[in-house]
Amino acid sequence: MKLKNSYDFYLILATTLVLFAISLICIYGMFYFKFAQVQQMDLPLKIAYMNRMNEVVAPFLICLILLLGICVPKRLLSTIWLNRITAILLACVVPIGFFAGVKAGLFFILATSLLLQIIVLLMALAGSRSLHFHKKGYWVRLGSSLIHLGLIIFILDLFFYANKTLHLMLFWVTTSATILGMVFCFYAESVVNFVTSRQPASEERIS
Repeated sequence: MKLKNSYDFYLILATTLVLFAISLICIYGMFYFKFAQVQQMDLPLKIAYMNRMNEVVAPFLICLILLLGICVPKRLLSTIWLNRITAILLACVVPIGFFAGVKAGLFFILATSLLLQIIVLLMALAGSRSLHFHKKGYWVRLGSSLIHLGLIIFILDLFFYANKTLHLMLFWVTTSATILGMVFCFYAESVVNFVTSRQPASEERIS
């Protein structure tokens, strides 16, 4: 009940709905691409299809990026300071988007979120107790931090898909961080048992 009435609950709910909408669009796009045989169409029709799908998914990606711009700092800040930082972030994004374009404004949010998430990850790795997590446990917090990092890099990768080398590197970083994060979150007890079982062997070798 405490979570249901909290700031986190509405952020989780909003993020889940946005991700669900993006998933539906992607699934529809894949099936339509296959059954409509878009691959067999002329290049102008292919480009028109891709542009149309980008226009459909763009508002949801914008919402997801904005939600990430709020979700990540809340690990470091109290609700009062989170609201202040969000206001400052939006105050910076609006002029950037106006003068340099919406893409530049979204990239600014993602870059800021990535920097903050790296700080959160390092603090979680160091076992800091000053981070704001609902779930307790070292491995769960570390796993959550890795999943958020993977999600940010996944979206950031959309900005660099034309650069094949960077795109491939970001893809594997995203995949590794997400899988490792899910293992730590969903199998935290098994990870603890594995680490604990390895400690005596290490101590014996040292002695």
